[in-house]
Amino acid sequence: MSLIGSLTSGVSAMSSFSTDLNVIGNNIANVNTVGFKDSKANFADSFSNTLHGNVQIGIGVQVSGVTQNFTQGALSTTGVPSDLGISGNGFFVVSNPVDSQQYVTRAGNFSVDSSGYLTTSQGYRVQGLTGGTSSAAPSSVGDIKLGTPPTGTQLQSYAIDTKGDLIESYSDGTSATTNQVLLQSFTNPTMLVKQGGNLFSNASAAGPIGGATLSAANNSPGGNGLGALQSGMLELSNVDLTAQMADMITAQRSFQAASRVITVSDSVLEEIVNLKRS
Repeated sequence: MSLIGSLTSGVSAMSSFSTDLNVIGNNIANVNTVGFKDSKANFADSFSNTLHGNVQIGIGVQVSGVTQNFTQGALSTTGVPSDLGISGNGFFVVSNPVDSQQYVTRAGNFSVDSSGYLTTSQGYRVQGLTGGTSSAAPSSVGDIKLGTPPTGTQLQSYAIDTKGDLIESYSDGTSATTNQVLLQSFTNPTMLVKQGGNLFSNASAAGPIGGATLSAANNSPGGNGLGALQSGMLELSNVDLTAQMADMITAQRSFQAASRVITVSDSVLEEIVNLKRS
């Protein structure tokens, strides 16, 4: 019975450490992915058999979950005005224009499309306050979009400041704040679910601070515990390559030890069978 139990423990350990290696491998693969947040496999013991009294023998290990590490990544200068890095807490909110499904992301490698929308590489539109002109502040929550220049002028350039204000400059020397990029923070960001493409879903379960609806009062960068925006910069992956390599070695050796448990258990069982034959 105990030998069969050791086999089970060894198999469960190999399976768990294999999952750990998969997590570590994914972290290493994304060491250069903008805004990537690394993950860590967590382990828990499996059910224990009670033989008699308080004598219990465990039957192995299991992966109890995979948690994400949302610590700040380093900011790197790009000089591209549509690139945005968050210095501090918060996520960008983006919307799929096809089905209006919203996601959050820390990756600020945005661009302005042919229609003037500030978008992700997938074409998802960055959310915030929009509709501002030279005489009115942006007040409508929706897709960030460059405005129409005043009659007789052309758009010369635009800039985004630390508060998320998108300021357009025109050929006649005037300027206007037409948009404001807003951020969303969460009470429990570990509840966010990776969707690929640097996007996270399940925002409602993560507990959006200030509510699910964006507003200038609750979601302006630099306020309410939110980080400031850094235009022309990108947040890099927070993967610590040295730490990941050390974790990979530990997981590899643990996997080898688990396989050794199976080998030894098999050898002992073989000896028992041979005794029976003799």
